Amino acid sequence: MNFYVNILSYILFIPFVGMILLAFIHKEHVRFIRLFTIFITVVDFILAVMLFIGFSPLRPGLQFVVNKAWVPAYGISYFVGVDGISLLLIVLTTFLSPLIILSTWNSIKEHVKEFMILYLLLQTGMLGVFMSLDLILFYVFWEAMLIPMYFIIGVWGGPRRIYASVKFFLYTMFGGALMLVGILVLYFMQYNVTGEYTFDLYRIIKVINIPFGTQVLLFLTFGIAFAIKVPLFPFHTWLPDAHVEAPTAGSVILAGVLLKMGTYGFLRFCLPLFADVSILAFPVIASLAVIGIIYGAMMALAQQDLKKLVAYSSISHLGFVVLGIFSLTEEGLTGGIIQMVNHGISTGALFLMVGMLYERRHTRMIDDFGGLAKQMPVFSTFFMIVMLSSLGLPGTNGFVGEFLILIGTFMMSHLFGVLATVGVILTAVYMLWMYQRVVFGKITHSENKDLKDLNAREIAILVPLIVMILWIGITPLVFTGKTSKGVLGVLETVMEKKRIVHNTDTHNKIKVDDSKYLVLGKKQ
Repeated sequence: MNFYVNILSYILFIPFVGMILLAFIHKEHVRFIRLFTIFITVVDFILAVMLFIGFSPLRPGLQFVVNKAWVPAYGISYFVGVDGISLLLIVLTTFLSPLIILSTWNSIKEHVKEFMILYLLLQTGMLGVFMSLDLILFYVFWEAMLIPMYFIIGVWGGPRRIYASVKFFLYTMFGGALMLVGILVLYFMQYNVTGEYTFDLYRIIKVINIPFGTQVLLFLTFGIAFAIKVPLFPFHTWLPDAHVEAPTAGSVILAGVLLKMGTYGFLRFCLPLFADVSILAFPVIASLAVIGIIYGAMMALAQQDLKKLVAYSSISHLGFVVLGIFSLTEEGLTGGIIQMVNHGISTGALFLMVGMLYERRHTRMIDDFGGLAKQMPVFSTFFMIVMLSSLGLPGTNGFVGEFLILIGTFMMSHLFGVLATVGVILTAVYMLWMYQRVVFGKITHSENKDLKDLNAREIAILVPLIVMILWIGITPLVFTGKTSKGVLGVLETVMEKKRIVHNTDTHNKIKVDDSKYLVLGKKQ
């Protein structure tokens, strides 16, 4: 029991300690540096699994909380904890990390020590974002992960890496600056009410009743920062460049975890803090999400570069997550949370497999492939499973999340539900067409005749991802069951904080009544 008291701190700081230890290892010991980094990330994942097992789905509220004064004069504390919302994202982050490091064995050959140090710093920042319940602590980790990602793209990326990394940095930095303004406004509003300075998120939610006009402004300061990170249309333009130019490991961690910080931010901060605006913003946010779903799918359909196709698919898939979150239904929120995990697994696997092809052919153009089923049957089989999960085939993880999101969306608006379903159809079109051109048909390029199938290391990377795809798809309650109390807590807070009720039932205006949102009393 004493071990579990500080398990979040162990998970958070083990990568940081590993980063410091790496600094003392000579850079010529490349193999040891790789193995040591894998060891650190595996230990962190084992602790995250213990956290998952020890987390009680029956207990409402936060668990494994640590709250200690950090800078007491300004009300800043080391306040961390998990609920059903953040638990799965912490496990996802630590699950992907050893696989990502293993994937760099051949792709990262220069400055290996520096890469591993930056990656462990990045992992610390990502985990800190999902654990932090103090606004300043959250902001510190939010900005801390920006620096290592900037260098990972800028140093180990493709020909246009400097442009992509600077664009990524400027977009994210702008959003972070807006969010800091919002944090400070909440800080002083809380002081005016209580006479005490604190950045404690839950205390601020409890004691402040924010006027509607102020809510709108604060929602924008936080919402734009999160929309950029998702990225939600029209804040998406940095993503294709960052994905295409980043090394494979950078693309995987960007799609697998970093984008989820935006959707997590909407759940953790915007909904409970700005309930009125979050409810009334549904038509606007849902419109942007649906535009992103269809636009991302159409752009993916037009791509000839495999990596860019997967990048645009992320815009489409994350649009579903945002749509589920702002449906403010139990089904929608649960689907949004599980779809964050699904997207991290499936899209991460797609980027890894595109990287494996690139290492063999040094091209990502779809037209340069064809007939891989004959030369690379194991690769083709894994690629098929991952592709089918990405388009949401029943029995895979993607179906669970999209199905719940669509149910939640239809409960709020039939129009947005139908439009989102169009995105599902388009996803099937571009994924199946891409797979057909890459895997089936005759070998038309002589270079493909000598391609080698997956080796043991690459199979070891992909097998855990395939297992998770099928596990979540077949027994989703193992994972969605952990989120139920967290989802109920968010919806209860929103219902308690809301003050503006519109009783219209048109498609363009949201109908807000307690029965449409979850029916809390029936699902306890």
